[in-house]
Amino acid sequence: MAIRVLPPEIASRIAAGEVIERPSSVVKELVENSLDAGATRIHIEVQGGGIRFIQVTDNGCGIPPEEVELALQRHATSKLAAIEDLERLTTLGFRGEALPSIASVAEVAILTRVADSPVGSYIHIRDGKTVQKASRGSPIGSTVTMRNLFRSVPARLKFLKSPVTESERIATLVSNYAMAYPGAKFTLLMDGRRSLDTPGNGSVLDAAAAIYGGETARSLLAVSCEERASALYMAMTLKGYISPPSLTRANRQYISFFVNGRWIQSRVLTYALEQAYQGFLPTGRHPIALLNLSIPSEEVDCNVHPAKSEVRFRNEGAIFTLVQKGVREALLRTSPIPGLLDRSTVPSPSWQARPLSQQPPSAGAVARNDSETKAASPLARSVLPVLRVVGQVASTYIVAEGPDGLYLIDQHAAHERVIFDRLRSSREPVQLQGLLEPAVVELTPAQDALLQKEAIRLKEMGFTPEAFGERSYLLRAIPASLSRNGPARALQELLDGALAEEAGYDQAEKLGITFACHSAVRAGDSLSQKEMEELARQLEDAALPNTCPHGRPTLVHLSADHLEREFGRR
Repeated sequence: MAIRVLPPEIASRIAAGEVIERPSSVVKELVENSLDAGATRIHIEVQGGGIRFIQVTDNGCGIPPEEVELALQRHATSKLAAIEDLERLTTLGFRGEALPSIASVAEVAILTRVADSPVGSYIHIRDGKTVQKASRGSPIGSTVTMRNLFRSVPARLKFLKSPVTESERIATLVSNYAMAYPGAKFTLLMDGRRSLDTPGNGSVLDAAAAIYGGETARSLLAVSCEERASALYMAMTLKGYISPPSLTRANRQYISFFVNGRWIQSRVLTYALEQAYQGFLPTGRHPIALLNLSIPSEEVDCNVHPAKSEVRFRNEGAIFTLVQKGVREALLRTSPIPGLLDRSTVPSPSWQARPLSQQPPSAGAVARNDSETKAASPLARSVLPVLRVVGQVASTYIVAEGPDGLYLIDQHAAHERVIFDRLRSSREPVQLQGLLEPAVVELTPAQDALLQKEAIRLKEMGFTPEAFGERSYLLRAIPASLSRNGPARALQELLDGALAEEAGYDQAEKLGITFACHSAVRAGDSLSQKEMEELARQLEDAALPNTCPHGRPTLVHLSADHLEREFGRR
């Protein structure tokens, strides 16, 4: 096949595919341009998940009339002049790809005015070509309007998620930039509804309160740490806020890292944060974190990802240490280190506890056949025999006897399965716990969008929130099984669980799974004989009794033949 230069329209769409992945990519590029222009007020309006309409208006410096068309050409930027500038980037945008990439896959209109110009400049682009140019009245700043994203690239359009999901991504992105730049007032309208409005007074906590709610913001702990790496002669600072161990979330969605003001995704930083929390949080719980890392620009490479969502550090070890140290110090100021039991006071056990499937074979069991080696593995069938409950071990596992041996039932996983099946089949209504006084719950933009989408599903679970302002609701009753968590926290955690990124589940199903998890008895709960027997009966009736909704085993089986062999009876 002959080598040839691609036509400009094809090349531009390929470049656009690297920069503009979805509607939130458009919002990201436009918001970054506004911040680079010195804007202190940024208004974002979105319709149809950003697929149909996006408009970003700011009060920044604007674009001079003679440069408006130039701004829509590839590789045109005001933020780089020489190759050395790539080593010391101080702006969010620098590639010169944002506006031309958007214009190649959508219809774009720009209205902008600089301070020394009496009128504004207007340009309308469709399919990458200029449709109209004119002078119009305009305040100082810029308004960029985008319509019909990917209209000319239907193959890209079909890979987008639902408008609700795309709206959630936009809400998350704008929320993070609002906390990274608290001195700028952010307003977000989604389908005509005000989803976010930050004060723009320079306070990170006030911006966080507008997003997470005042109670959450007041609970956050300040982080401030500075380190000078002598080998590199560079100063690094870490500032921001983290949640105390008593305030956790079900996923990592509330962990926000900024490097020199740029919101990024970083496994290194996330791992450092979670290592600092080790010993403070239970398994499966995650903190809230708003942390800004300031380092010399030459020590970080922002040019490793087309969407600028990832960075590369020259010295990852020093960065890791700084984050871990800063977070740990903040935690230790408010929480004591959990004491470790002296090993000399612990009697040595005569046997080592292991999962049954990992027990080493005994001397008399070397020649077992395949059916016997499966005796201690999780049960691999969907119909249970009638079980006789014997007792409870460690307030976590129910011991039961069946016609073919011993069963150990994980009470939490088993109860999860029972509740999930009951909810899915709607065999019986959810029991409610009335509240003496209505509870006020404040939701994030992403939580609020999901609540609107799954209102019927939430009602089936026992939640009937009443609107009480912007993203605030009144709860007069909650499911009785969730009363231990507190009304507001119960609803927030339920929504967080459904928002967690997890392959293979839609949000309605994740709501049910999260509800079952939070409603089930916990490991460590002591159960009466009657409660254990009832749970065993309910598990026998379940459609898939051998796994919980997450896929973990609910019980393991130890056959009578296996027991006889282990005790030398055969």
